[in-house]
Amino acid sequence: MFIYLNENPDKKKTIDCVIRGVSFITDQDWDTTFLGIAVECIMHHDMPELNYIWAGYLKRLGFKRYFLPDTCPDCYTVKDFCRDFPVGTYLLVIINYQYGGHVVAVKDGDYYDIWDSGNEVPSYYWVKEG
Repeated sequence: MFIYLNENPDKKKTIDCVIRGVSFITDQDWDTTFLGIAVECIMHHDMPELNYIWAGYLKRLGFKRYFLPDTCPDCYTVKDFCRDFPVGTYLLVIINYQYGGHVVAVKDGDYYDIWDSGNEVPSYYWVKEG
């Protein structure tokens, strides 16, 4: 089920989906998450929206990445993932060639976002190990 959630302190609908999603799955506020990812930016002299930057932050926090099957035209959607993973907290990564990428937070079978991304096709997901 889609649940509207905007972790942005000013409720802006901007290109901060990584900060919003990581904030939600780590139980941190938006500012703390942004600063944590900013440290990765400084270490690598690169920008926060790049996958390897925020992936480094998730790895430091104990998260692990798992790839999903690529079976289009019967694509595996965010809604399918939620049905198959009814327990736990995840960050799904959607790679879409029309608008770049997007991430969506999932918790206990519900997906949290500022728009209904349930029909999007995730390529991989992050989950905290242990």
